[in-house]
Amino acid sequence: KLAHQINNVLGREAHHLAKLIPNLATILGMESNSIIHDEGCTNAQNRLQYLLCRFVEVISSTFAATVTLCLDDLQWADSASIAAVNQLLLTGGIASQHAKFFFLGCYREGETDKCNPLWKTLCNNDLVNARSTNVKLDCMDQETLTTMVSETLCLLPRLTRSLS
Repeated sequence: KLAHQINNVLGREAHHLAKLIPNLATILGMESNSIIHDEGCTNAQNRLQYLLCRFVEVISSTFAATVTLCLDDLQWADSASIAAVNQLLLTGGIASQHAKFFFLGCYREGETDKCNPLWKTLCNNDLVNARSTNVKLDCMDQETLTTMVSETLCLLPRLTRSLS
């Protein structure tokens, strides 16, 4: 069902996403040698942002569970990646109250300056019209981190200590 909906919405353009998400080619029944690696399009970034938004819309409308995208270390992201995240957040369907899409972006506050694309996004309140909450976490001690990992994985702390 998912493959049919993705093919229906993205059509022949799905191969552009399959270059970034190799398992997508398998899901859609595309052969790896059928994926075209043309980079001649001047609007490649805009096309990719559009396709990514449509892809997330299809997935979030297909499943009952919320689609969650978690990106860590956004302070290192380039401007094209930040633009793609912005587009995901600003797309009408995703930014709406009824969307089943949750984005969690993490960054190190002290490692962004005014030239950083993430900093520009965070400072541009007009751009971020999606509901957002800023949560600031300080450094966690070993015990707190072990407890968090333990509770997240539903395992005893002694089993998750090495992961903390």
